[in-house]
Amino acid sequence: MNAWRGLAWAAAILLLGFAAYKIDRRLSAPPAPAIVTRTGDAHRAVSTSLDARIDRLLHDRAAANVPASEARLVALTFDDGPYPVDTPLLLDELHDLHVRATFFVVGDHVLQFPALAARMKRDGHEVANHTMTHPAHFEDLSAAAVTRELNDGAAAIERYADDPAVRTMMRPPHGRYTEQTVRAAQRAGYHVILWNDDPGDWRAVTPAKLAEHILANASSPDIILLHSGRLATVQMLPRVVERFRKAGFTFVTVSELLRRLPLNVIDHPVASAV
Repeated sequence: MNAWRGLAWAAAILLLGFAAYKIDRRLSAPPAPAIVTRTGDAHRAVSTSLDARIDRLLHDRAAANVPASEARLVALTFDDGPYPVDTPLLLDELHDLHVRATFFVVGDHVLQFPALAARMKRDGHEVANHTMTHPAHFEDLSAAAVTRELNDGAAAIERYADDPAVRTMMRPPHGRYTEQTVRAAQRAGYHVILWNDDPGDWRAVTPAKLAEHILANASSPDIILLHSGRLATVQMLPRVVERFRKAGFTFVTVSELLRRLPLNVIDHPVASAV
């Protein structure tokens, strides 16, 4: 009898261990926010603590009263630049495809190539803030340094691209951030714009591989992280745009996405076949 009791206890412990492992696996990649608004709870959105991950997992759910068709919106976002060769090619392609996008540009680069920043706005794109100098370790900056990077970047960018997003929307360089840097950006008046999908065009990757990733990971809605200095990104756009449109998606800017959908729908998209 004692042997059976011991086996039962061992089995129970194994089952509990397996359940904990499954829970931990699920929580190790919690639903990260696509956007942290200027009034959002930075701790809840950014924290990797177990309590915060469980809270997001259990309570942040998409609003049930938004029809699936209304959520079929996709925002193409392009970081860095402008660059003298690839950015004009990208703008040409977007013009031919009749797609408006959101560009997160670097203040220093805008001062070097002001005509390209002006063209982004003239072509109907949204221009937002990617800091003044694109620090390699943005997550390590003090609150004062974050504010300075954003203020200096905005002052440089808006000289050539007069867009409200320059002072209201930012994306942290390299996607690196902490609760402290998010709070500093919020205090400076910014929404922190992240993404639903990163296809990795910052690496050496072919246009076909980029397109395959984006199409396989499409969601409704979708904020796609791309970069304006990559030829492969320009080359894959026609295929991706065609497939999304055939699936009933509309291309929008990030600010339009925020106007049209509740935040929890944006942060918890539904996988969509395209």
